[in-house]
Amino acid sequence: MEFFSNSEILPIIFTFLMGLAIFVYVILDGYDLGVGIAMKYATPQERDIMMASIGPFWDANETWLVFGVGILLVAFPMAHGAILTALYLPAIIMSIGIALRGVSFDFRAKAQANHKNRWDNCFIIGSTLTSLAQGYMLGSYITGFQNDIRYLLFNLLVAVCLAAGYLFIGSSWLIMKTSDKLQKKAVSWARFSVWFTVAGMSMVSIATPLLSERIFNKWFSLPNFLLLMPIPMFTGVIIICIIIILNKLSVRGERFSWIPFASGAVLFFLGFIGLAYSFYPYIVPEKMTIFEAASASESLLIILIGALIVLPLIIGYTVFSYKVFSGKADKLEYY
Repeated sequence: MEFFSNSEILPIIFTFLMGLAIFVYVILDGYDLGVGIAMKYATPQERDIMMASIGPFWDANETWLVFGVGILLVAFPMAHGAILTALYLPAIIMSIGIALRGVSFDFRAKAQANHKNRWDNCFIIGSTLTSLAQGYMLGSYITGFQNDIRYLLFNLLVAVCLAAGYLFIGSSWLIMKTSDKLQKKAVSWARFSVWFTVAGMSMVSIATPLLSERIFNKWFSLPNFLLLMPIPMFTGVIIICIIIILNKLSVRGERFSWIPFASGAVLFFLGFIGLAYSFYPYIVPEKMTIFEAASASESLLIILIGALIVLPLIIGYTVFSYKVFSGKADKLEYY
């Protein structure tokens, strides 16, 4: 218990747990949001297979968002109020998108054949709204919740690029989970969306240090610049590898079909590490640190016990479900 008596330890632990939850959410729910967006360009038969590829996972994937936001609420209540107040409108839009996805996923299974397309469109709209709202929230967070027209345009660009990033990771998931014509289509979607993903990451990487002198100094002062150089270099290598892989016929079929998804996850991880390093120790950019926003140490210790019980259960269920439903997706059938 003496270890946790340090007032700085518990906020750091909860920041790590919240960051872990958000990152896992971005990868796991990111790919099924991307699949939802990609359904716009698929045939009805292909949509059934796409739904089958995410059906066992997509609802549970959102558990990570609940876990991450829950930590923000109970461990950093002051930051929760400040962030959610600034992002109220996009948060509402995201909630509407998530609700649309949930309703349409269940209703399409029960709808008559001539109504099924409507629910497919609702799933597409819900996926797109959720992705764009999250991208706008990311852009707004990076700019410190500024409302100037320049920042609003930046937020909108980030929104589009994050949606494209989800389309890329979703297409990579389909490359891994499908075959034949649908897999070929997924390769073409990934080839298209990866460029917008790279553009978005580049835009955020450039804007973040320019908007804050503190962040600029963290990245470009010596010896930090030399020590951090492997992050952008490795990111560039991963991007080149993804582009090369997507242009190789070997990505189709079984043997190498997992590589684009794994590479995309690494790419997102590197971007996440860069943002985390840039903003630490601030949880509200340049206004409130994790130590200022944290609940009392006694409360955090009790919450930590609950989190350490819940987290292994979530991880265990996630690993179990992905193991059980591994392999290529079959035609979607309801009984």
